This record gives sequence, structure tokens and C-alpha cells, in this order.
Amino acid sequence: MAFTITQLCTDCKDISCTQVCPVDCIYEYTGDDPSIPKNMLLIDPDECIDCNACVPECPWEAIFENEEVPDVFKDDIELNAKIMDQPRIVPERPADMTNPTPEEVQTNKEKYGYAD
Repeated sequence: MAFTITQLCTDCKDISCTQVCPVDCIYEYTGDDPSIPKNMLLIDPDECIDCNACVPECPWEAIFENEEVPDVFKDDIELNAKIMDQPRIVPERPADMTNPTPEEVQTNKEKYGYAD
């Protein structure tokens, strides 16, 4: 079992999750493969230890345990796995980054057809 970052992270990349991950398994892709997005974070499922530390830290509510990934985001499980053995970095969160408002989070969910 592992966790998956869903498309709700696309263009958001809050990066709070990387700061609490005890094994640094959350990455930003830095390679050239167009099938791997650079505008969202991804979890390496082989490195994830299922600690759940990242879930409450994500203000965009974009991270789910694999078995709990909503149907609309099921393809994101495979997308996250693409980060394995790829060029990548663990990004650091800028000190001046602010959290989204509840309204921004809801608008982002609606953009992807997800209503929790």
C-alpha cells in the first residue's frame, strides 16, 4: 500500500507534504518525458512507508491512500509510479508561500469533477 498525489495538486504544488515526509519520497519531476507532469508533485510508491504524514499537510486535499483514491483520479496511481527511477528533486517550500482558501480548494476540486 502507498499513497498517491492526485491531479488536485496540478499547478498548486503547495510543497507542505515534502516537509513532513520522513523518507523524502515526494518529488518534483525534472526530466524531459512529456508523460510525466512537472506541474504537480508525485509519490514514489516503492519508497513510501505508508506513514500518512503527508495527507493532513496537503491544503489542497490532493493526497489519498491508494485504496481510497476517488474513481476520477484512479489513473493518478499509475502516474505517480512513473516517478520511479526518473530525474527528480525533493522541493523545499518557500517561507512566503501561503495556503489556499477553502473556496480555492473547492473550486479546484470542481475543476476536476471531484466532490467529496
